[in-house]
Amino acid sequence: MKSRKNRPFPSPDNVVSLPDARDRVVGLFRKHQRGFGFVIPAPPTEYGDLFIPPGAGRDAITGDTVVARIAKRGHGPAGARVEGEIIEILERGRNRFVGELVKEGKTWSVLADGKILDAPILVADARSSRARAGDQVVVELSEFPSHDRPARGAIIEVLGRRGDPEIDTLGIVRQYHFRDPFPEPVLAEARQVIRRYNVDRERARREDLRGETIVTIDPDDARDFDDAISIREPARGEFELGVHIADVSFFVREGGALDQEAALRGNSIYFPRHVIPMLPEVLSNGLCSLQEGQPRLAKSVFIRYDAHGRRLGTRFANTVIQSHKRLTYREAGAMIDGDKKGFPREVTALLGRMSRLARLIQKRRLADGMIVLDLPDVELVFDEEDRVIDVRPEDASFSHTIIEMFMVEANEAVAELMTRIGVPHLRRIHPEPPEDAQAKLLQFLKVLGGPIPKRMDRESMIRLLASVAGKPQAFAVNLAVLRSMAQAEYSPEMTGHFALASRHYSHFTSPIRRYPDLVLHRLFELYVEGKLRGRRGRQSVPSREVLADIGRRCSYTEREAEAAERELKKLKILRLLERRLGDFEDGVVTGVSNLGLYVQLKRYLVDGLIRFRDLPSDWWDIDVSGGCAMGRQRGVRIAIGDALRVQIAGVNIAARELDLALPEGALPGVRRTGKRVKERNERTVIRRTGGHPSRGRSGRGRRFGRR
Repeated sequence: MKSRKNRPFPSPDNVVSLPDARDRVVGLFRKHQRGFGFVIPAPPTEYGDLFIPPGAGRDAITGDTVVARIAKRGHGPAGARVEGEIIEILERGRNRFVGELVKEGKTWSVLADGKILDAPILVADARSSRARAGDQVVVELSEFPSHDRPARGAIIEVLGRRGDPEIDTLGIVRQYHFRDPFPEPVLAEARQVIRRYNVDRERARREDLRGETIVTIDPDDARDFDDAISIREPARGEFELGVHIADVSFFVREGGALDQEAALRGNSIYFPRHVIPMLPEVLSNGLCSLQEGQPRLAKSVFIRYDAHGRRLGTRFANTVIQSHKRLTYREAGAMIDGDKKGFPREVTALLGRMSRLARLIQKRRLADGMIVLDLPDVELVFDEEDRVIDVRPEDASFSHTIIEMFMVEANEAVAELMTRIGVPHLRRIHPEPPEDAQAKLLQFLKVLGGPIPKRMDRESMIRLLASVAGKPQAFAVNLAVLRSMAQAEYSPEMTGHFALASRHYSHFTSPIRRYPDLVLHRLFELYVEGKLRGRRGRQSVPSREVLADIGRRCSYTEREAEAAERELKKLKILRLLERRLGDFEDGVVTGVSNLGLYVQLKRYLVDGLIRFRDLPSDWWDIDVSGGCAMGRQRGVRIAIGDALRVQIAGVNIAARELDLALPEGALPGVRRTGKRVKERNERTVIRRTGGHPSRGRSGRGRRFGRR
């Protein structure tokens, strides 16, 4: 058994394979805090994830690669679940954890953050590490936990006092094993590249666009600007869109120290007020950033449109550009809404053309079947000490949609180019929703009532989202649709992109922060230089096997980055709510389980759990499959999509949990059944108030599908 701590990513190629046997399953283990778990097979099996009951998991923890034996096969609809037991742990997913050091009597232990280990890790060397109770530490396991013994480990790093904003961020960095800072050979190569750079020499080899009106539009706190926009009107009713992307491949040569480090990182990671970049900042925030007033190298995609936003043709070039103005989304949104004071006339005129063209493209793509989810987000408000003091709704002005439409068009144009000339490349694929996920979504819709389609295809999804727009259940429905979708990933397979209704789609527009974009830029370079026309030039094209491996790695690093970004944001919101215990907030029911009701707070957009002990006194029938809880004595029914006024009852920072309460006075606002609820033992679990503690779950979502 070996640890994966020094490996930046798992690869299916490295999984130990066993002889084909119907009663053996190899896969990743996911453990629930109540003792049971699931083995996710690789490759998938006909019965899906394998259920591991309590006591049958040996000492496996979440993330371990295991071998399981099928111990029980169900028969018939009521007993169709297949159960198993873990017989071997092939590889540990992780052996280092971050948590709080505590002392009880003479015993020192670490309470690990997150949900992988829910029992203390015993440590015997706390004094030798000079750590104090209440410190945030990194502990490496020497003994993994089992059903009859606790985990044991040693403190290998003391991060600082728990609760400090910087320590929260550092703890997440260590928890996810992110690479930071850069090794010295990588920094040395970056400095060498900068010394050799000569813009005048490059300008002679490229199309010079410094005289064009070009702008960047990014968030307020952005520092790495990798895309810029220009628009001309070459003929009456026509547009020529120019999408100019920082030419990172010029500075990061394939196989060098910079390239190898970027491949290991896979992507940049964006935390609140802290970034772990894929490339050293002397490049990502310097020569590769399309800064206002500075000549910069770019790879440009030119797309010509008719008056209806239909593409007429494309052109591709290496260019030199100079951003005329650096705009924020808020500034661009205000300008589009009519507030043009203080901006140059040529910039406001460009924004007008951008708005008109983006609306035409959006209308065309929606007609083609693009799915847009309405899942708002919040921005954190900080004080001078970097503590979160409030949240505010994320800016949702049309300026965001402008950039989204233009980036999607450029990504699609480059993917179509590579497909047309027959060059294997790394695509951004998004398969159709799996059958089981569609079935779950249909079951969810039955809970809400209303017409149920026979199959949840693209057209049905679009009609469903339109039917709930502006209604109280809109958020729950949009979230359910998101959860029904497959996860987008990188692959050379010609699968297409479901959410975007695109047959050919790749990532090209963010090479500063995504390694797949950099890989595609190198193919773009070969095309522009005419090297893909002959056999010799095509020998430089990565094979499908190499592309598949890069895709697996980058898909993994992307998921890890997104999980860490969500977790730190939730952690900071929970610290804010920790200071607001007892406050009342509006929420919406997003889930029902035998533990309680999951409610998302509308203001903070985090999920909390109303445990049954915190419901008003009644006999409660819990219909999990029906998505509702029914009070027998009062005839009250609370279901998914219902709006509730809830109270913040408790916060568990380590477990990332929020406990909510439903006061007596909140019940009158909930719809009543009209009669006492009948007992249905086959479908419900009857609970009196006073359930048991359990860790909750967090919501997730995106504003623009799964681009």
